[in-house]
Amino acid sequence: MHDDEDLELPKSKSQLKREVNALQDLGTAIVKLGAKDLTKIPLPDKLADAIREARRLNSHSALRRQMQYIGRLMRDIDPEPIQQALDAIRLCGQQSAAHFHAIEQWRDRLISEGQPALNEFIGQHPQADRQQLRQLMLNAIKETKLEKPPKSARNLFRLLKEILDTEE
Repeated sequence: MHDDEDLELPKSKSQLKREVNALQDLGTAIVKLGAKDLTKIPLPDKLADAIREARRLNSHSALRRQMQYIGRLMRDIDPEPIQQALDAIRLCGQQSAAHFHAIEQWRDRLISEGQPALNEFIGQHPQADRQQLRQLMLNAIKETKLEKPPKSARNLFRLLKEILDTEE
């Protein structure tokens, strides 16, 4: 008698294709990274060279062949550390975007709600310069009403970013 647990079934052709496509997709994601983020990914030399070559190519068919080559190279390595590094980069980008949106929301609230929003912001961030915030807020409201370029709104955004960045 054979134990079913002791027998390991070979992977189906479809499963193998899915794994190969996943590796190729991982390679594509790495190629699309910026140069700064690419340095954060732990890559073997041969794979790093192939990725640099793919970033240089302009021809669609040449890039497709290069991506297949990258996928083939990735079959010989453990993709887990690469995936973890890529996930960390994506998470950092998402956190950065969320921080940016939070600053935008404060700016928009200060312009639309006025004094109550300013009081709430100062309550949460007591080190902020109330007078400077108030002046920029009032100027931004005035520019909006007069349909002028949003110079004060941009300055308000910069000040809010400075305040929120120093707290982190």
